[in-house]
Amino acid sequence: MVVKSSGSDAHLGKSGYVESSDTPVYFSNFLQRLRVVAQVEPRFVWYFLNSQDMKSQIREISSTTTGLQNLTGGVLGEAAVPCPPLSDQRRIADFLDVETAHIDELDAARSRHLELLQELSAAHVASAFELEATVPKVRLGYLATIQTGVTVDASRSAGSDAVTRPYLRVANVQAGYLDLNQITEITVPRRLAAASTLQAGDVLMTEGGDLDKLGRGTVWEGQIEGCLHQNHVFAVRVNRGALDADYLAMLTRATPARIHFESTGNKTTNLASTSSSKIRELRVPLPPISRQRAVVAEVKAALAAIEAIASAVRCQRKLLAERRQALITAAVTGQFDVTTAGCVGAE
Repeated sequence: MVVKSSGSDAHLGKSGYVESSDTPVYFSNFLQRLRVVAQVEPRFVWYFLNSQDMKSQIREISSTTTGLQNLTGGVLGEAAVPCPPLSDQRRIADFLDVETAHIDELDAARSRHLELLQELSAAHVASAFELEATVPKVRLGYLATIQTGVTVDASRSAGSDAVTRPYLRVANVQAGYLDLNQITEITVPRRLAAASTLQAGDVLMTEGGDLDKLGRGTVWEGQIEGCLHQNHVFAVRVNRGALDADYLAMLTRATPARIHFESTGNKTTNLASTSSSKIRELRVPLPPISRQRAVVAEVKAALAAIEAIASAVRCQRKLLAERRQALITAAVTGQFDVTTAGCVGAE
């Protein structure tokens, strides 16, 4: 068994169980290896490591360094583990093998369900942009301007005419939505702030990231007054009489736009990047503005219905995870007799 010995509260103490291996298996210094004595069933100990009781102990015995929690081998060895007779340990482990496998099977089915819903969402977006051949395709550079953001530079002197403003980082701009839970502030000269201030209706695109997410747009709706954006986030400001911002953002998720950004992106080992010039080169199918808005409304309605189903499936997965941990905790701490609980996991 290996136990994660450094990380956030949610990940500290997570464990893995290695039954056998034909080749040598190594582990990092962020893990602790556990080997039980012959009089103990290792599966029972592993299940206990996944119980709520063990998680509570870990929170008490771990230490915090530079924002991360740590769990040393010596401290982990002080954790209290129940030790019923070996025959009971094996019976409990056998029971949990069956019951957790059943729960894991249900969870895998729901995970696949979410994947299919994602595919359905992508299909709706793709079909929306299968427009008539007569619809002109116009270079985005003719329909919008691109504003570059502020460069983060700790050595920059803001001077006396400085302002402190919130600003968006790459981490805030996700594929299809904004994560505004953590907003950073920056102090810059007033003229620089003016040149990097977002306006409602700007389509935000990140400069770099995973290749399949490169160039995906999200509309800024003015959620934070006076907000700036980092130089790795482009603000595409459309000519509203010719191009609808939501239409453009949705287009960046469709097949032609994905082909454009994935084929023109600069690729490195782990990341890819685009540029303002490549964004300007994107060809935009340009029906009348009324038709653009109709396309957006139709797709948004379909995606909302799919998201409602996806949300329910995610809730089911959360309940299954809670059920799994509750079952493990109850079994390893002797809260019920597993010999008379054969249907507990199927309730």
